[in-house]
Amino acid sequence: MDGKLRNMASIYLRQKNRFLLLYRTGSRVIADSYTGTAGGHFEPEELNDAKACVLRELQEETGLTEQEIRGLKLRYITLRLKNGEVRQNYYFFAELEEHVKTKDIVSNEGQLFWFEEEELETLEMPHSAKYMLRHYVQTGQYTDCLYGGVAVEDGVEFIELKEF
Repeated sequence: MDGKLRNMASIYLRQKNRFLLLYRTGSRVIADSYTGTAGGHFEPEELNDAKACVLRELQEETGLTEQEIRGLKLRYITLRLKNGEVRQNYYFFAELEEHVKTKDIVSNEGQLFWFEEEELETLEMPHSAKYMLRHYVQTGQYTDCLYGGVAVEDGVEFIELKEF
């Protein structure tokens, strides 16, 4: 391991029990699978501000702004060793404001689709995202905790991150 890092942030938009997910195509890191509504790599000036990164990615990829969502909160941070680099993902969740017309939301990174909670398990997703979203549906949505997760071959091991 030579210390290569890849820092990424994603946002998962909800409306009631539905999630807006992106079927990402043509990406050099994640292609032909479902991801959060928007997300991507940190710009150099964002390295200490995951919220700035995810809001920029949301606006660039969908045209949505912070004023069109509510309750934006960092809920998960995961680590995974893949292809010789440590991949650190910051996962945010927010509610889409009721006045936003969902049919008008499009992405320049692929196609957006709404899914009910029970449909999420059937979707092809990157390893960390799949297990993070499973944990969120089963546990995380019922708490206000921030969780840290380390990817292992058969899942992600989560713990609550507490400030001390």
